[in-house]
Amino acid sequence: MRDLAAWTARRLGTPKQSPFCADVVETGTGRLFLRRLNAVAAEHDPSSHAEVRVLRSACKKLKRLSLQGYTLYTTCEPCPMCMSMALWSQVDRVVFGATIGDAAKHCWQIYIPAKTVARKSDMRCEVNGPVARKECVAIFEDERMQAAMKLWRHSQRR
Repeated sequence: MRDLAAWTARRLGTPKQSPFCADVVETGTGRLFLRRLNAVAAEHDPSSHAEVRVLRSACKKLKRLSLQGYTLYTTCEPCPMCMSMALWSQVDRVVFGATIGDAAKHCWQIYIPAKTVARKSDMRCEVNGPVARKECVAIFEDERMQAAMKLWRHSQRR
């Protein structure tokens, strides 16, 4: 998680900055399989969250629907859409950094915790977090990210 947060922080001030980044990692070995950033603004697609993007890419790369044997790491607690995607893709575990409450200080959120989504499902998935919360929250609080998020909020109202 600290590596994911550090990599995401290094994107600050670049055209590809986002506080939302996600990894798919082999559960048994801890080996990174794929990493994706949020691309909602870049793709003009409200579903292009980092978690959805990385899970879709991982399934396509493996040519299967199930990601059993893999863990999803994400810099922020998954929203209900992303947590549902994690459940449907059958990841073993979801590990998140910042909480929904942390993100809500900076951008719109749906206040349904990832653990609640998992608990209300008949699919199994362990949810752990917050982990490395301080490092992940710092990405949101960076002045470069604050400036970018202000522009995104303005463009969403048009």
